[in-house]
Amino acid sequence: MPGRNFLFIPGPTNIPDRINRAMHLAQEDMRAPDLPNFTKPLYEDMKKVFKTTTGRVFIFPASGTGGWEAGIANTLSPGDKVLMSGFGHFSNLWIDMCQRWGLNVQALEVDWGEGVPVERYAEILKADRKHEIKGVFATQNETATGVASDVKAVRKALDDASHPALLFVDGVSSVASMDFRMDEWCVDVCVSGSQKGLMLPTGLGIICMSQKAMEAAKTAKLPRCFFDIADQIKSNDMGFFPYTPPMNLLRGLRESLNILFEEGLENVFARHHRYAEATRAAVKAWGLKLVAKEPKWYSDTISAVFVPEGFNGTEVVRTAYRRYNLCLSIGLAKVAGKIFRIGHLGDMNELMLLAALSGAEMAMRDIGIKVEAGSGVAAAQEYLRASAKPSVEEARKI
Repeated sequence: MPGRNFLFIPGPTNIPDRINRAMHLAQEDMRAPDLPNFTKPLYEDMKKVFKTTTGRVFIFPASGTGGWEAGIANTLSPGDKVLMSGFGHFSNLWIDMCQRWGLNVQALEVDWGEGVPVERYAEILKADRKHEIKGVFATQNETATGVASDVKAVRKALDDASHPALLFVDGVSSVASMDFRMDEWCVDVCVSGSQKGLMLPTGLGIICMSQKAMEAAKTAKLPRCFFDIADQIKSNDMGFFPYTPPMNLLRGLRESLNILFEEGLENVFARHHRYAEATRAAVKAWGLKLVAKEPKWYSDTISAVFVPEGFNGTEVVRTAYRRYNLCLSIGLAKVAGKIFRIGHLGDMNELMLLAALSGAEMAMRDIGIKVEAGSGVAAAQEYLRASAKPSVEEARKI
């Protein structure tokens, strides 16, 4: 098909040309004597994305799932009790991983469309006077449902109960796109991946650990080898790696951080919120509903949209791909066939987003969903015009 593919899934996301060029280089010696000049600043700058001065970043050749495993295996022991909640495909996969590791998992079932049940967490933590719970888990952004959770509120629940449990956060589809504050929220383990807000190919599982988590790693007894941070520390302290690193991806990560810092992290977060609001305006104009039940649950990186009764969301995705070379995402697990998802994160501008909304609108009409032609696109256009900076008048003076 002529022209370019339009990628609007929740990850992998579009890769900027600058990052592609940074990765397009000859292979290099990962043990070159001057490599620490590159790696040490890379780790320090990645800490800025997590908003930490005291935490430590580890980069594994893996996906976000590998990051999950690294965070768990390095801090917990067999039989440890952990508090978790499932409200989407990926938060449930995290629960499944902890169960496979032989942890004592207290998993709360939550309606898909809501997020971490902070009030229920608070009750359970206050009742746990013997501090049997060793880890509290929160998915900041559930990729399957477009639901965001309040990590700060989870920290408050821990503090109000004077509970010493470690706080684990899945930030795979939020870090570098939505505000995350490792130090301020006293997060102990945060997991991210390269293929979403960092605008890279899949292949880097990036975790940040607090000093408290680092101390826990000294006595944790879950088995680990490839993901052992002790091996990473020995090599990273000298600027190297315990095994062959994906140097092309690391060079891309360097350029990704340059791009994020040039825009400014707060501006990055504001941009993502603006495009999410434009998408939500389109969904409302179509007469459809988001999976996220209330504004407090709205994600700024993914919108999951219910299709009307009698229609299949997967057909919207297939039609968009086959007819318009547009990649949207299907519904997973409980919402399979009931929704389609629009990823609006990473490298994106207004016209890119409008193209995706236009294609989604056409695909829905093609399979018989009664949305008015141009309605969603027009609603998004008007929101983007009204929220644009600088204004048209200011722009004319530039």
